[in-house]
Amino acid sequence: MKITPLPPLNSLVAFEAAARHLSFTLAAEELNVTQGAISRQVRGLEDYLGKPLFTRATRKVNLTMAGLQYAQAIRSSLADIASVTSDIRSWRSMQQVTVATSSAMASLWLLPKIARFQQEHENVDLRIVALEQIRDLGRVEADIALFYCRTPPAAMHATTLFHEEVFPVCSPDYLDRYGPFENPEDFAGCTLLSLEDADADWVSWKNWFRLVGWEVGPPRRRLNINSYSMLVQAAIMGQGMALGWGQLVDDYLASGQLVRPTSTVLRTEARFCLLDKGEAPSRHASVRAFREWLLETVPREVGDLGLT
Repeated sequence: MKITPLPPLNSLVAFEAAARHLSFTLAAEELNVTQGAISRQVRGLEDYLGKPLFTRATRKVNLTMAGLQYAQAIRSSLADIASVTSDIRSWRSMQQVTVATSSAMASLWLLPKIARFQQEHENVDLRIVALEQIRDLGRVEADIALFYCRTPPAAMHATTLFHEEVFPVCSPDYLDRYGPFENPEDFAGCTLLSLEDADADWVSWKNWFRLVGWEVGPPRRRLNINSYSMLVQAAIMGQGMALGWGQLVDDYLASGQLVRPTSTVLRTEARFCLLDKGEAPSRHASVRAFREWLLETVPREVGDLGLT
């Protein structure tokens, strides 16, 4: 059933503040509006009710009997609304876990696993925020962050999810058409899918060749893509050879959409990390549940890096 009659709701907030302060000026300061805006809201409410709510003097306002009655009712109602709102917001805050991560890690590693977590924790709401650079972490309020890094951000507690392993990948069709790729020189004849504007921590083809000790000339052609997820899709579609990061491309290798044309792999000191403030006592139950579940989904090489 429709609730009627209701006055303009914004005018109730303005009137309640003016009635509490017995001042349009102080009400305006509290609500961060002009005194004129408060005056117009109150006047509109009086016109709607057909009764004056204030008696006005040069420097002073007082409530009429109708104004006093109305102010008490409105204050009680707004207090009830505020109380319920606070309870709901607090509940949502306790149920929601905000996870900041890169779009690559979100789409290739985290999202495929989320359904299992939600089945096990139906009351937890996950909010995933994609940030392309770890340095952008300060721009968001996140309970947990998942990032690839060599050195964790200052004051962040880092727990290793998995170490970096980098190796070439391509589609089976690409391998059949342009392979085999048994020797370093074979890679000079293929299209290298390269990550453009990558974070400095990510390994480029040039660095990969150097670090594994291969001497490879300039590639026949290069396709630059500024999203690692898109780069992986380009490799699946047979558009060239990509560098695959272990764990991020494992599902595609398992399904046969990607293959490893060579057994050569680069292992470095970089790692994919779970980052948080390290304040265990202050973590609410939902964050603890997600953190514990996350660590259970990765191999048992998890290690604690401590504070840096």
